[in-house]
Amino acid sequence: MTRPLSDITGYHAHIYYTADSRPHAEQIREDMKRQFSVILGRWHDHPVGPHPSAMFQVIISTEEFGQVVPWLNLNRGPLDILVHPETGNDLEDHTTLAIWLGKPKNLDYRKL
Repeated sequence: MTRPLSDITGYHAHIYYTADSRPHAEQIREDMKRQFSVILGRWHDHPVGPHPSAMFQVIISTEEFGQVVPWLNLNRGPLDILVHPETGNDLEDHTTLAIWLGKPKNLDYRKL
């Protein structure tokens, strides 16, 4: 059985960084703010929720997905990024429906 696209209400991108890569993350964040209609979340310099390292979240509308995600892929540099849909099923969104740009990280799925 196929699922309708209307199951997806939006997307989240979790942009992971280290102390060394934070300047690049800051540049990506500023560029996104200027170029796209996204909502930028707070900086989390320590693990939060299921995320194993420092990151910030970006909320991407379904309409912006086709522009934002390819741009992130081209400009991510040393950053690893988790992109996932919002369907109402957090576990599925962060696992089987997730897209990784860069190296996948081990999330703590018990915290979803």
